[in-house]
Amino acid sequence: MRVVGAEGRAKRLVVVADNSLIVEAIAIGLRTSGEFKLLGHVNARIGNVDAIVEADPDVVLVDDMERSDHATHLIREITAVCDDAAVIVLTMSMEPAWLDAIFAAGAAGAISKATHPSALATLVRETANGNLLHVYKSAVPSSEFRPTNAAAEKGPLTSRELEVLQLVAAGSTNGEIAQKLWVTEQTVKFHLSNVYRKLDVGNRTEASRYAHLNGLVAAQPAGV
Repeated sequence: MRVVGAEGRAKRLVVVADNSLIVEAIAIGLRTSGEFKLLGHVNARIGNVDAIVEADPDVVLVDDMERSDHATHLIREITAVCDDAAVIVLTMSMEPAWLDAIFAAGAAGAISKATHPSALATLVRETANGNLLHVYKSAVPSSEFRPTNAAAEKGPLTSRELEVLQLVAAGSTNGEIAQKLWVTEQTVKFHLSNVYRKLDVGNRTEASRYAHLNGLVAAQPAGV
């Protein structure tokens, strides 16, 4: 199914980056999907927002430029003049402090640069359509789940990755996790690959064992 804008057209997308390899990788990831029209590339270091405004994009992908202040400045500028465009940041870091900064600047979402190119179009589409929310701080009530030790509190996983890990540890399949979290199975696989990498495990069994040993499994309500 093609993602279309208000006029029934494929979503128009502009890339803001200072690295040609990043631009090329994005183009490869979007080219085969047919869901986006790549309007062009604005050099993040020397370009300005006027070119973005003229392009009239639906989506703007902004490189984090190694978490630079310039990136957050650009996000603010773009969101100030492109009210209808979804600004999505491509980043290597999912640290809460950095995510705080980019969301405060007006970003609609954050996608890891570790994402496989084949999954990029799906994640951009779902984020732009408001179907994915990157929750980077715990939003669950204290009665539902709290880490049981310091290792859990300071773990490397994002809140969404932790949620996926908990469901895996509870025995859920990728399809079941996708239904519970209202995301695609491809998105679940993306989060799982990050979990395996960050925890240095090779499969679901090892990930589940890690979760149980480190107190990362959500407590079940009484009577369940």
